[in-house]
Amino acid sequence: MRRKISLKPITLLLLLITFVSYGAEGGSSSESGTDKETEIKEYIQHHLQDSYDFTLFSWTTDSGEHKYFGFPLPVIIWDNGLKVFSSSKFHHGEAVAEVGGNYYKVHHSKIYKVDGLNGEIIEDADHHATNEKPLDFSITKNVTMIMMVFLIMFFMFKKMASAYQKNRNLPKGMGRLLEPIVLYIRDDIARPNIGEKNYKRYMSYLLTVFFFVWIVNLFGLTPIGMNVTNNIAVTFCLAIITYLITTFTAKKDYWKHIFWMPGVPVPMKIILAPIELLGTFIKPFSLMIRLYANITAGHIVMMSLIGMMFIFKNWIGTPLSFALAFVIGILELLVAALQAYIFTMLSALYFGSAVEEHDHEAH
Repeated sequence: MRRKISLKPITLLLLLITFVSYGAEGGSSSESGTDKETEIKEYIQHHLQDSYDFTLFSWTTDSGEHKYFGFPLPVIIWDNGLKVFSSSKFHHGEAVAEVGGNYYKVHHSKIYKVDGLNGEIIEDADHHATNEKPLDFSITKNVTMIMMVFLIMFFMFKKMASAYQKNRNLPKGMGRLLEPIVLYIRDDIARPNIGEKNYKRYMSYLLTVFFFVWIVNLFGLTPIGMNVTNNIAVTFCLAIITYLITTFTAKKDYWKHIFWMPGVPVPMKIILAPIELLGTFIKPFSLMIRLYANITAGHIVMMSLIGMMFIFKNWIGTPLSFALAFVIGILELLVAALQAYIFTMLSALYFGSAVEEHDHEAH
């Protein structure tokens, strides 16, 4: 009987030799590499920032002209009166917008006043803009994403509720997809951490924050570049909502264990009370930083690996960078769900500590 020889190891070996040979011959000059590195850094920073227009993709023509594919968003500012205009006047940050005799320019995703159509942004020694800054209420790309997620969640759960009503509380369609997740949040997050008696009060918020964080994290992995949770203002708002719910629904025992801990000597109570009070602020702060830092770091790593493909320009670096970026992309899918789970779990823990009842007499 003749044995079949597998060509896979031979093919891989030939590919490896080819990569090595091209890698030894490839490469670019240090000057062009430095320019490319600067360009990639600027692109990553632009990818992470919010913007006043919705750009799906862009390219540069042979003549050096920048072309954009997308649509503008409304700019709403207060500068001695309400001013509303289209972000197309900024030409993607490359031009000065004239509105009502005033001139405005975008600098690092913020709007500043300038002297005229040729006005420039003046920076101090720390590279901070010193121009006057109007109050900004614009509907930016991140705001648009939040509205989109709101509509998605509204129709998802509305369709799920309608399916239950029509099928006598049996899941169908969207309900089959969402029911395991909802039950998991109820049975494995809310009930064990909050308690059977009080968990129902917090279920609506826990479900909302879980699906919101999860969906916006998934959208952040798309080429659209809508990175809502890498905006610290968004994670701050989520954390402050958790803090307010914890504070205003807390029972007497919660505050008693903060300001006057039972069973602790009086001198220690005086020392521990400020520490415990400070801990109530540290908890939401950790929620804010954890979500912001993990999502931002993931985007920076992925974009950096993709940028390395354009720096190496050889048969070793480019496939390796692509493979690493692909692996990191898969991990980011897991991180998107993991960060939603962690935020929801910690929120449930804080709610549980706020409504926990202590039997001091039995103790």
